[in-house]
Amino acid sequence: MSPRNPHRPPPALKLLSLGAGVQSSTLLLLAAQGAIPGFDYALFADTGWEPPAVYRHLERLDSVAADAGIPILRVSAGNIRHDALDENHRFASMPLHVTGPRGERGMARRQCTSEYKIRPLKKEARRLLGYPHPARVPEGVYAEQSIGISTDEVHRAKDADVRYLRNRFPLLDIGWTRRDCRAYLTAHGLADTPRSACIGCPYRSNESWAELKATDPAAFEDAVDFDAAIRQGHPGAAARGMPQRGTYYLHRHRVPLSEVDLGTDTGPEPEGCSPWACRGEQPGTESPSGGAA
Repeated sequence: MSPRNPHRPPPALKLLSLGAGVQSSTLLLLAAQGAIPGFDYALFADTGWEPPAVYRHLERLDSVAADAGIPILRVSAGNIRHDALDENHRFASMPLHVTGPRGERGMARRQCTSEYKIRPLKKEARRLLGYPHPARVPEGVYAEQSIGISTDEVHRAKDADVRYLRNRFPLLDIGWTRRDCRAYLTAHGLADTPRSACIGCPYRSNESWAELKATDPAAFEDAVDFDAAIRQGHPGAAARGMPQRGTYYLHRHRVPLSEVDLGTDTGPEPEGCSPWACRGEQPGTESPSGGAA
């Protein structure tokens, strides 16, 4: 995080990156109650394949935000599920688990966070500032972007990589952990705030898959259908001139999701999927197709 510059002009806008998970929901509620400075807008990047519980929770947050005069804007680059199965879609690359032709294991290249979350959020920030691409954002004009990272995840806090955004982490400023956020949401009737992750996120643990199956069987079956479909060909491979060079799975054990014993412990799962600190950042991992994950 960069130190505050007393000579820097004030932000033109104050934005909240709203993933609708625990930490960002806490920030919205704190702002709505005047416990922290407010936001001009809250931005939700919709992949089009969020669990129904996330969309229901977002509707509750819409009401909280509206009462506080904080518009929630939904931005989208498309439906990640549809695009991932469209061989003519250039990107939509998910970090699928792969078994290569010689039995080697890896993960496919991950571009989903960038394409479906980071880029739409940056595009909307530029539009709100009044300088949509390709217009140049003048020097000194920027939006302050608050991100829900708690003290137990301080290592995930990063500076923005563009001049027109300045990242801020209010939960670090007040010293709150994820447990503090949960307690606060529970005290205000939002104890059931869900994880923010796509239905078919390859980083789900067995516990998470089992929970999805128990609480939303239709969503789980949707993931099962998608998992079967991706073995018909690598998503987007034809558009990139890349023949399938491995077998792809949603589950980390690299077996069909419909056949997985979800009672097996696969270890802890990172909570949520922040676009600015993705759970899947593992630089240097090689996929069987030869690309870095």
